[in-house]
Amino acid sequence: MKSIEQKCAEFRKLHESGCFAIPNPWDPGTAKYLQHLGFKAIATTSAGFAFSRGLPDGSVKRDDMLTHIRELVEATDIPVNADFENGYADEPNWCAENARLCAETGVAGFSIEDAADRKESPLYDVNLAVERIHAVREALHGTGVLLVGRAEGFLVGREKLDQVINRLVKYSEAGADCLYAPGFKDRDSNKAIVEAVAPKPVNVLIGGPGGLTMRDAAEMGARRVSVGGAFARAAWSGFIRAAKELMENGTFDELTHATSYAELQKLFAEVTSDM
Repeated sequence: MKSIEQKCAEFRKLHESGCFAIPNPWDPGTAKYLQHLGFKAIATTSAGFAFSRGLPDGSVKRDDMLTHIRELVEATDIPVNADFENGYADEPNWCAENARLCAETGVAGFSIEDAADRKESPLYDVNLAVERIHAVREALHGTGVLLVGRAEGFLVGREKLDQVINRLVKYSEAGADCLYAPGFKDRDSNKAIVEAVAPKPVNVLIGGPGGLTMRDAAEMGARRVSVGGAFARAAWSGFIRAAKELMENGTFDELTHATSYAELQKLFAEVTSDM
C-alpha cells in the first residue's frame, strides 16, 4: 500500500495539468471497482453515503462520516478526496479542528462548503467563510492534504455567478488549493470561474447528461470533473425499478441486465488479491 505522503503527492500532481475524472463511490465495493477500472483518484459523496444509510443528505454525523471516509481510504490504493460538507462546525477554529480529524483519516484532499445546512442552505457571510478557509489551511500546514474551497451560493439559489466568483477568489487567497462551485452546467459560467481563479485548479460537477463532457471540461480549463451523488442515484434507479416491478407486477424483467454473481465474485476476488 502507498503511504499517505505518496497519495498526497500523486493527487497534487494530478492537479498540475490536464483534466482528470474523479468519480464518487459510496462504499468500499464501488471504491474498489473504480480503482479497478483505472481511475487515478476518487472522491466521497455525502449524498451517496447518506442515502445508503437511509438518511437525507446532510444528516450524517461527523464521526460517522469520518469512519466512512477512512473506510474508503483503506479500501483503495489511490488518492481519496473527501466531501466534508461544511466541516461540521460554523466557528473557524472548530471547523479547523474537524478538518484536522479528516486529514488524519488518510485523505489526499477534502472540500469545505460555505453553506451551513442542507435543509435551509443559509450561506456564511463572506468574511466568516474566508476565516474558515484560512483556519483550515493553517490546520493542514505540513500535511500535504489538498484543500478545496467550495461555494454553494448558486447551487442553493442564493447567489449569481459574479457573487460566487467573488467568493472563490477570496477562498483562493485564503489558502484553498482548488476551487469548486457546483450547479453551473454551461460552458461560459464554468470557463469564467476557471479564468477568475487561475492558476488555481477548478473542479467541475457533471451529474448528468446536460451536454458537457470530459472534453468540454478540459477545453474550459477545468482540472478535474466529479459526478457527486450521480453514480449512487444511478444504482438506486436500477434497484427501485426492480423492487417496484416485483411489488406491483410480481415479475423480474428489470433484473435482465443485472450483473451476474459470478462476475462480481471474480472481480472482487481479483481486486482483493491485488491489494
